[in-house]
Amino acid sequence: MEPSLCVVLHDVAPSTWAACQRVIDAVGEVAPVPLTLLAVPRYHGSPRNPEFEATLTQRQECGDELALHGYTHQDDGTPSGPIDRLRRQWYTAGEGEFAALSCEAATQRLVAGVRWFQANRWPLYGFVAPAWLLSPGTWQALSVVPLSYTSTLRKIYTLPHRQAITSPSVCYSTRAGWRRLASVCWNSALYQAGQDSQLLVRFELHPHDADHFWVRRSWQRLLAWHLQYRRAYTVAEFVRQWQETSCAATLPATYWHPQDDASLPLAQNNISTPTAIKAPIAAPASTSLG
Repeated sequence: MEPSLCVVLHDVAPSTWAACQRVIDAVGEVAPVPLTLLAVPRYHGSPRNPEFEATLTQRQECGDELALHGYTHQDDGTPSGPIDRLRRQWYTAGEGEFAALSCEAATQRLVAGVRWFQANRWPLYGFVAPAWLLSPGTWQALSVVPLSYTSTLRKIYTLPHRQAITSPSVCYSTRAGWRRLASVCWNSALYQAGQDSQLLVRFELHPHDADHFWVRRSWQRLLAWHLQYRRAYTVAEFVRQWQETSCAATLPATYWHPQDDASLPLAQNNISTPTAIKAPIAAPASTSLG
């Protein structure tokens, strides 16, 4: 395959949508690339929002991919010790929802999320856990839920066979000034170290990544640079292309589409909703941000 990139926007929910729109607009200032929007059905326990869902339908119809991003985006479990507490409460701000779930609990939330996609008649190919934290039980659940891929910070995995595609991520943390400075320096260092040698680079953006000038300018410049020689895809489209051009083409992808006549297989398993809880766009010949 030719060198590729994906722009992924995390934490897409009604309460974050205004900030998400600023990120979408900032991406559009660089180039009109397709996006993968990681949508959360009940972000922090919020109810369904028909107006927000209609907006996502419009984005999907215009070429963006919608992927499932947890169910509540909150880690409501108890850490097992100091290191686990550091990872789940400080590093992820208590939002690593799938970090320690059992197979049964993970399956319940995944199926509830899939049914949300069903209700809105959105095609669903991928699941990305909040903070990319996947418990062993979640991996087990992903072996039976009909999806095409999941991802971690450094890799994409096809499902259910878990073929790994190495993919570095351009990712920023904006919760504090020192985090923003460290993120800008870190991503600059990755670029200098030859990040461009990988087949796929992912821009893993979050709702507040357009709110701070130097953070926004940093990822915009990197995106513009990569688009000089990379082709932009949604994650689902990249995975499909990768499977078709590798030995993985012999392994059928699994996903649910609203036009399928058959209902979701797991709908027969009496699993209830948890109560606690297109074509790629070519890169421009040159891009400049001044």
